[in-house]
Amino acid sequence: MESFRREVREWLSANLVGEFAELRGLGGPGREHEAFEGRLRWHRHLARSGWTCLGWPGERSVEEQVIFHEEYAEADAPAKVDIVGEGLLGPTLVAFGTPEQKERFLPKIRTLEELWCQGYSEPGAGSDLASVATRATLEGGKWVINGQKIWTSNAHYSDWIFVLCRTEPGSQRHQGLSYLLVPMDQPGIEVRPIRQLTGTSEFNEVFFDGAVTAEENVVGQPGEGWKIAMATLGFERGTAMLGHQVGFRRQLDAIMAKAPEDERLTRAWLELHVMRSHTMRTLNDDPGPEASVLKLFWAGWHRRLGELAMDSLGPESMIDDNEWQRMFLFSRAETIYGGSDEIQREIIAHRILGLPR
Repeated sequence: MESFRREVREWLSANLVGEFAELRGLGGPGREHEAFEGRLRWHRHLARSGWTCLGWPGERSVEEQVIFHEEYAEADAPAKVDIVGEGLLGPTLVAFGTPEQKERFLPKIRTLEELWCQGYSEPGAGSDLASVATRATLEGGKWVINGQKIWTSNAHYSDWIFVLCRTEPGSQRHQGLSYLLVPMDQPGIEVRPIRQLTGTSEFNEVFFDGAVTAEENVVGQPGEGWKIAMATLGFERGTAMLGHQVGFRRQLDAIMAKAPEDERLTRAWLELHVMRSHTMRTLNDDPGPEASVLKLFWAGWHRRLGELAMDSLGPESMIDDNEWQRMFLFSRAETIYGGSDEIQREIIAHRILGLPR
């Protein structure tokens, strides 16, 4: 594995130069607007060199994925622009897509010719995703879609969206849902940005008013959408989290350098090592409810770190557009998106601890 680590490190050193060197540290949650076009060129450069889609079946071992993400973060390489396509939809299509869907979509996900966003949450179906009300009907060989999605990351950059919608009239909860692949560039779709506390707008509302997609663009069978959607969410957990933890460590180190006497930083350092140990322990397991433990842990930890940064750095943290202020503000959302803390505790209580409802 050391030879692979050296290969990754040397490649990053040789390629993060010139235009790409100026992208170091840019992008990521709450900062997707930063140098988006430059980061897209970088991500496509990664793809041409074989450094994308490492987690797809038959690509790289778990150990190699861990090494890549750690070295990528240590190099302060720019955030990738399409983690939804590469990290979520790609593995979903590998597992559930038809041969035709795999042939049509996977190559362009790998090369970033097409960018993707996720259409799950709605104004009335956030934490309770089974309350999805967006509907689709099959008319003349096409699905016709009406409804609304919200909190859709990077919809304004995306070419396609995968949509969880209700395709069986009168169905309720988990029944009657389907998982559709829908092109964004059409008259029946409107994207409206949502301005956040940080002043940025990476989240969007997406409105469907007679939007259409081909009949064959349903993943799995009609009515199997809940199963497919849950499988997609299972791919959110994985080796990339170790890369995020390297970023967390860099933030913690920077705060410790400025406020070394604060004893709370010692606890934060210890908790970060617990986080890494738990992540490593679960990497070889199939995705399951244990992912909720990690989500609950890291989101709470990063939120506390944001509070600690504002506290420890004093007036410096209050300067407009300060990186610590941005981290503090965006971390408030981390205990909500991707499944709120309350939902994660419910999953842990019922599916891991076996407590009664």
